[in-house]
Amino acid sequence: MTAHPSPTTARADGPRSAPLPSRVLVLNSGSSSVKYQLLDMSDGSRLALGLVERIGEETSRLAHTPLQGGGGEKREKNGPVADHAAALKAVAEELAADGLGLDSPELAAIGHRVVHGGLRFTEPTVIDDEVLAEIERLVPVAPLHNPANLTGIRTAMALRPDLPQVAVFDTAFHTTMPEAAARYAIDVETADAHRIRRYGFHGTSHAYVSRETAKLLGKAPQEVNVIVLHLGNGASASAVAGGRCVDTSMGLTPLEGLVMGTRSGDVDPAVTFHLMRNADMSADEIDVLLNKKSGLVGLCGDNDMREIRRRIDEGDRRAALAFDIYIHRLKKYIGAYYAVLGRVDAVAFTAGVGENAAPVREAAIAGLEELGLAVDADLNAVRSDEARIISPDYARVAVAVVPTDEELEIARQSYALVSESTPEGVNA
Repeated sequence: MTAHPSPTTARADGPRSAPLPSRVLVLNSGSSSVKYQLLDMSDGSRLALGLVERIGEETSRLAHTPLQGGGGEKREKNGPVADHAAALKAVAEELAADGLGLDSPELAAIGHRVVHGGLRFTEPTVIDDEVLAEIERLVPVAPLHNPANLTGIRTAMALRPDLPQVAVFDTAFHTTMPEAAARYAIDVETADAHRIRRYGFHGTSHAYVSRETAKLLGKAPQEVNVIVLHLGNGASASAVAGGRCVDTSMGLTPLEGLVMGTRSGDVDPAVTFHLMRNADMSADEIDVLLNKKSGLVGLCGDNDMREIRRRIDEGDRRAALAFDIYIHRLKKYIGAYYAVLGRVDAVAFTAGVGENAAPVREAAIAGLEELGLAVDADLNAVRSDEARIISPDYARVAVAVVPTDEELEIARQSYALVSESTPEGVNA
């Protein structure tokens, strides 16, 4: 099946006679949380950021940090927030208190993270009723994420119906995969009828990091082949050839691929049948097992890599085994994607573990010297918020640490889309 963009992806409707305002509000709506950032796209700076968590509970919490003009003190409010509508209204009030309200004429668009866009949405998309309906149709393949994303979108649209609302899809970057990488080897009619294929996730991060890695090497994205390792509590790998994803580790859902904090990653599908027949477990129970009780937490009881490393240093064998399994899977994907790409210019580590856990980076690259990969121990030990090379000068393939910035990527894509009809618009 060929991916086709939505007709609404081309541009925001309507000509503009004045320069486009420069601010974009980025919303990431989860099932019980809303993360947000307000950015000024004239220079990519952050004006405010925050989080509303435990929505629908008595113990809801809003944490807001104003950053305009050098930053301010974090403000926190605790107390019940009934739903996403109440959460976004609370966010609007906090922004307004800093002179950054949602009614500001400086606001150009609201950009929304949407986890699953299927095959249809290959680009950032201005949201209309048709787009909402398609995101709704994708709920069966993203039951934990798309409903929350939809709630956030509808609430924001009600608050600012006059403002362009843009969906940026986690899956979009991976829609360039060839069919040989995206298809599972199951009956084609069954697969097509139920939309079963590899979609991949963390695409916004993989897009940003692959492009920033090329910049770090002093090259254009089209000139560089990169293996991106997004290692957080959720973890995924991608093979990016000339700026285009050609393979990724997550599949129909975010369960496939690398060992993660609570997810198993790759596992023989027959494990499911075995547990149904021999452990009398239901499909829902196995779903919980593989998604929430597996990975590092299933292997050793911890999903925090810092704690696992502390336990290893104290001689804990379960923690050591969990770490070894994690690294073994990581090496397999590095090797596999090296073969897929044929030529690799860089391996880039990103996200919480990738950016901060030097032992993970060292262990993942150790033994791959014949592939041109090596890590300089001193460079690897440096802690920094900046993108950097940690491989020695003699290494054929650069090993990099590139902090991800999904909010900035969403803001960039959203602003670029609404700017297309505004020649005077300011580009970040």
